[in-house]
Amino acid sequence: MAIDRRNLLFGGTAIAALAALGWPRPGAAATGVFPFTLSDAAWKERLDPAAYDVLRHEATERPFSSPLNDEHRAGAFVCAGCEHPLFAAETKFDSGTGWPSFYTFIDGGLGTSVDNSLFMQRVEVHCANCGGHQGHVFEDGPPPTGLRYCINGLALKFVAA
Repeated sequence: MAIDRRNLLFGGTAIAALAALGWPRPGAAATGVFPFTLSDAAWKERLDPAAYDVLRHEATERPFSSPLNDEHRAGAFVCAGCEHPLFAAETKFDSGTGWPSFYTFIDGGLGTSVDNSLFMQRVEVHCANCGGHQGHVFEDGPPPTGLRYCINGLALKFVAA
């Protein structure tokens, strides 16, 4: 294939699109030392492939695909990787985004880091216990906090009260 203007523009556009989608993905959900740690092989054994991709490699599930969107019972949402409590059920709300959303988290549940993917800066949230990627927090949520923790359902488990 000859390198002409069309092929150069097509290749550059493809590379830009892949970078915008976060490819290649980072190697770990969060850096640092966490109370709960496992080897990569142990994480792969512990989690189903889709949850492993979200929790350990910062993937994002398709919107409106999580059964947790329709979960409205009393209880708590815990990390799917280590079962650390993250969100009280009463803080969940329907944001219309297609992902479980919460206006606050349980003290000690989450940590944050800066995410510069998709040509913007966002605040990524991860489990404070294992570092598993949960999602992002945005400043367009309801009172009383004005925050929206937009979380991957694959990163959560629900524990009924």
